[in-house]
Amino acid sequence: MDKTEIHVGKARIRLVQGDITDMETDAIVNAANSSLMGGGGVDGAIHRKGGPRILEECKRIRATEWPKGLPTGKAVITSGGNLKAKHVIHTVGPVWHGGGGGEPELLANAYRNSLVIVAANKLRTVALPSISTGAYGYPIREASRVALRTVKNFLEKEDGVNEVVFVLFSERALKVYLEELKESYETSSLRSNNRL
Repeated sequence: MDKTEIHVGKARIRLVQGDITDMETDAIVNAANSSLMGGGGVDGAIHRKGGPRILEECKRIRATEWPKGLPTGKAVITSGGNLKAKHVIHTVGPVWHGGGGGEPELLANAYRNSLVIVAANKLRTVALPSISTGAYGYPIREASRVALRTVKNFLEKEDGVNEVVFVLFSERALKVYLEELKESYETSSLRSNNRL
């Protein structure tokens, strides 16, 4: 089964391979570092393509809300600058230390808090990267399980968001997410059928 999307209530979760900076969604999520000053990977690409306005807004957030840096699992919103997306939601994922330091909960919080901001700002569509699976070393299979479960649980309770797109940079990442999506879809179908 090569199912690249599932429906959750009125919303859908979709998987694509590509560059998150090209997405035309209402918002994209940035896997930021706590400084909010840009960095490598997705973070650097978003700041480069989005231009200086995003960094200026991040500096204001640091000066007012989070002077010591954005804590892991929290999220904040800025404009999209020169990006096609209208907004960027910056969140900090956990660094992987073997899984015993609360990494799954912190990763779930990063996704959940990003989606809370999407809903609070009445945004309908959002693109997400695979948070923490680059330089932060989170194993992609475990991360994809947390990501998909967290998003699915959120959409089951919140009906303001129409579409969540996971934008995976590599073919391998897409394959892992597809396998997890298939498993998640089959598990939820079994649960639905058992209710009949």
